[in-house]
Amino acid sequence: MSSATTTPPAPPAPPVAVPGPRRPRLSGMTWLIWRQHRAAFWTVLLATAAAVAWMLHQRAGLLDHLTSHGWPHASPDKWLEGMEPYRAETLKAGLGLLLVPVIAGVFLGAPLLAGDLESGTAKLVTTQVASPARWLAAKIGVTVPVVVVSTVALSLVCDAWWTPLTEQDGRTGWDLTVFTNTGPVPVALTVLTVLGGVAIGMVLRRTLLSMVVTFFFAVAVEVVWAMHRLDFAEPLRIVSRSGHGGSAPAVPAGGLEVDQSYLTGSGHTLPLSTCIHEPSAKAAEVCFRQKDVVGHSVDYLPLSQLSTTQWLDASVLFALAAGVAVFILLRGRKRVV
Repeated sequence: MSSATTTPPAPPAPPVAVPGPRRPRLSGMTWLIWRQHRAAFWTVLLATAAAVAWMLHQRAGLLDHLTSHGWPHASPDKWLEGMEPYRAETLKAGLGLLLVPVIAGVFLGAPLLAGDLESGTAKLVTTQVASPARWLAAKIGVTVPVVVVSTVALSLVCDAWWTPLTEQDGRTGWDLTVFTNTGPVPVALTVLTVLGGVAIGMVLRRTLLSMVVTFFFAVAVEVVWAMHRLDFAEPLRIVSRSGHGGSAPAVPAGGLEVDQSYLTGSGHTLPLSTCIHEPSAKAAEVCFRQKDVVGHSVDYLPLSQLSTTQWLDASVLFALAAGVAVFILLRGRKRVV
């Protein structure tokens, strides 16, 4: 007697997992640098997010005030009523943002290499993990994008917040707090102070000392830059020939007056202190006639040059930052540990 055998059915094939879209992940030296400094990087990004949120809130309040007074269709005399509190907020914010390059240079740039050099981590990494050049490039390559993203966000929000004020009075755009905190200028200035702090830390090899020196370096950079920030602008000149006692010509709307002087018949200019020390009005009149003063001359910067001047200034700052980065890489290849 034979018995038939049946083959059991084959089990169903397991479902094939379809890989989803791959998300970018940090790896290698980039991951190592991010993990090492993640507390500082996240602090920068979260502080930026908080500042952006606060400025957007202030901007919303400003726009509510303006629209309730008929902006932008009504006369400026109407919607400018009660603007002082909002102007005060923008001024305080602008002054606070001037500290961003200093703070970033001191707390992000200076410890970036100085901490590793002081603790001996740099020697371990560059002898067992990667070459000095690769390690330095990764340090800069991770840190600079964090700085750029943060400062670009602050710059864009500042520009959006202050636009109603600059539209009403174009001269506001030339103010130090507005000029420095909008456009490409804050990005370039902060990148320069951060890389300067990195270079100082690499040379001094002591974290605390590097932070102190970087503070003075960053302050000096901001002061020197503030003194020369308008050097790339090209002033225009308007004149009046109404005599030395007449009024000076009015600067066009949005223009920033940079100099005023007396005008002579030959087209030359004399300082406003001319003939001021004469003993009497009659003697001063004789002095003006002798010097052939026929009117006034006013030099001003038109509003149309504002953006161009910012980009020219930023290009110089970026060039200096690139020079500092090259110095770090070249010196680091030989004397990083």
